[in-house]
Amino acid sequence: MTGHVLVAPDKFKGSLTAPEVAEAVASGLRARVPGVETRCVPVADGGDGTVRAALATGLFEPARVRVTGPTGRRVSAEMAVNEDTAVVELAAASGLALLAPGEFDPLTASSFGTGELIAAALDRGVRTVVLGVGGSASTDGGAGMLAALGARFLDGSGAPIPRGGGGLDRLAEVDLSGLDPRLSSVDIVLASDVDNPLCGSGGAARVYGPQKGAGEREVRRLDAALERFAVLVGRASGHAPAERPGAGAAGGVGFGAMAVLSATFRSGSDVVLELAGFDRHLEGAALVVTGEGALDEQTLRGKAPGVVASRAVKAGVPAVAVAGQCALSARGLGEGGFSAVYALSHVQPNTRLSIRRAATLLHGLGEHIAEDWL
Repeated sequence: MTGHVLVAPDKFKGSLTAPEVAEAVASGLRARVPGVETRCVPVADGGDGTVRAALATGLFEPARVRVTGPTGRRVSAEMAVNEDTAVVELAAASGLALLAPGEFDPLTASSFGTGELIAAALDRGVRTVVLGVGGSASTDGGAGMLAALGARFLDGSGAPIPRGGGGLDRLAEVDLSGLDPRLSSVDIVLASDVDNPLCGSGGAARVYGPQKGAGEREVRRLDAALERFAVLVGRASGHAPAERPGAGAAGGVGFGAMAVLSATFRSGSDVVLELAGFDRHLEGAALVVTGEGALDEQTLRGKAPGVVASRAVKAGVPAVAVAGQCALSARGLGEGGFSAVYALSHVQPNTRLSIRRAATLLHGLGEHIAEDWL
């Protein structure tokens, strides 16, 4: 075989990180074909795992910051930084995964800690902040994030409103005069695979609120509060992109970032692949191996493995996928650019055992891929 194998998977959620998946597959490839060159380039789509993908490039250093979690408890959040750029992950500061099931509180959960992370990035003198949004616990339109950066959200008596999306229905005034002045000289990239608007049937509250514990009454309240928030933020900033794709990302953090921080919305997968130098590693490759825990229709709608496969096909390189489970039909796999899929469920049908032994099973799948393709 001429050319290397590019191993570029996303995480197997609840089991292995993307770097762990990549190494398990690569070790299987090398075990079956000694001497084969493997290049591990872990990927993500802007959500959980984005910072790990950046750190795996070797171009960033980790930095840990104590911030306010979604319910007010202090948490330790990691970001990736170098001289020019910080990669910040909303999930690390304001993510649903930080909460136990009984802690879900859709009306009071806040994105405040995400703003604290951004402020910590500004302290390091960066010129670009990549804000990966996904897995949010809050539906506050980004009000918490903006408050941590100096914005004030006041009720009719001039008092600060409570944190969380529920408090937005008391909002009477938005004061942006105290925003951190350093924000004006920093480019903020909003990295997401979500293109929902802020409000309405396809908006942040209606589509994602139930995942955060919101019942029907709470969904209606949050949606109305976000509409009010959008109007008042628009008056204060002169910019209210509530209908723009991505405004509904992360409970409306996308809206707050675009309306007040002048963030540029981009596909999270594209941003991460750029940070990882994916196209450079693709040159001269003989095979690409990508994948994620669940390969399904969402994979084909901007998720990282779908973007990886698409780029491989355009470059004339075959792409195969590893997955915990695959719900795509043969037609869907073909349309997505996948030449084959290797699922853990085919080797170990017991899901609990599959999750527990994922690294070992992926090593075996790497061997099978080597037999079939190398």
